[in-house]
Amino acid sequence: MSPAPGPRPGGRSARIQQAVHASTRKLLDERGRADITVPMIAADAGVTPSTIYRRWGDITELFADVALERLHPDASPRETGSVRGDLVAWAQDYLEEMSSPVGRAALRDVVMSADTLRSEDGTNQFKCATFCRTQIETILGRGEPVQGVVEHVIDHVVAPIIYRILFDLDPLEPDRVEELVDHALDAAVRV
Repeated sequence: MSPAPGPRPGGRSARIQQAVHASTRKLLDERGRADITVPMIAADAGVTPSTIYRRWGDITELFADVALERLHPDASPRETGSVRGDLVAWAQDYLEEMSSPVGRAALRDVVMSADTLRSEDGTNQFKCATFCRTQIETILGRGEPVQGVVEHVIDHVVAPIIYRILFDLDPLEPDRVEELVDHALDAAVRV
């Protein structure tokens, strides 16, 4: 007896997700969020609204899922020749990307997600945090291991960037990134 079939990579489920994501991105480019409905996305994607509701629950969760796709890093962090330089370059790129209109919208969508159930790969917020941690770990893996640096970079670099983007009038000034990285590295060395 063969095992019960599961979702096939690249199968119908993946095609539906791709079509719904593409339609959502297209509609978000054309109009404001408040003007987009699940039936509009479904019609554009060629699926029924019930397919979207069954898979995502509501439009907020769909927006968050699309946002995660946009927030997922495309490549490994740049190499500059030093861990400090790599962290500064990564944080400056992160600040630039997240403070753009698309980045801000993606962050808001993830934060607004009511995704409180942990799937096997975590909530939307957990996935977003994992993207950052993985990039930071990649950078730190290039140098001498120092205990606790990842959390210090999250606390001293990522957190101020995200806070300023989401809750302040202006994002962090790019020239402050070096100072934040230095604080994170100094805090880790003191531990």
